[in-house]
Amino acid sequence: MKFLYTIQHYDTLVFMRFVNVCLYQPLYYLCRLVSKTGDGLLYVLIVLAMVWKESTNNAFVQVVLIAFLLERPVYFVLKNSLKRNRPQAALYNFQSFIIPSDQFSFPSGHTSAAFMMATLGSEFWPVLTLPLYGWSVCVGFSRVLLGVHFPSDVVIGSAMGTGIAYLSVYLLAL
Repeated sequence: MKFLYTIQHYDTLVFMRFVNVCLYQPLYYLCRLVSKTGDGLLYVLIVLAMVWKESTNNAFVQVVLIAFLLERPVYFVLKNSLKRNRPQAALYNFQSFIIPSDQFSFPSGHTSAAFMMATLGSEFWPVLTLPLYGWSVCVGFSRVLLGVHFPSDVVIGSAMGTGIAYLSVYLLAL
């Protein structure tokens, strides 16, 4: 129990340092824009574009579908089982910059999906590895800077998304 308290304590300290950076108005708008790219619409558009261009026999489309069929249930079970309060509910007198779409914080679904897509995209188009992972890191940071996630929510979300992406590639290869 003391171990969890220690993690929460340091998580809160790091969180408050990050959030204070977002008080700068132009950074808030940039964080909001980056965070919106992880809302899910972009992923749907990418899959639809690939289906339109090459059909559903495309390996990338298949692996993305497998990945989301695995990632979304894992995400929902973890989030609704662990029930970690978001910073606004956990910290006295703190107001997040945006209203989150659900009640709980752990893990970050935006970050999980972004890292999953970055990992899958990197597997198919290695030349895009740096920009894809750069974007996914920005999605994760934006969620912290906007005050809706603690840093550990984002770290676990990134690990979860990356792991599920690799599992999906493995399953497709079977």
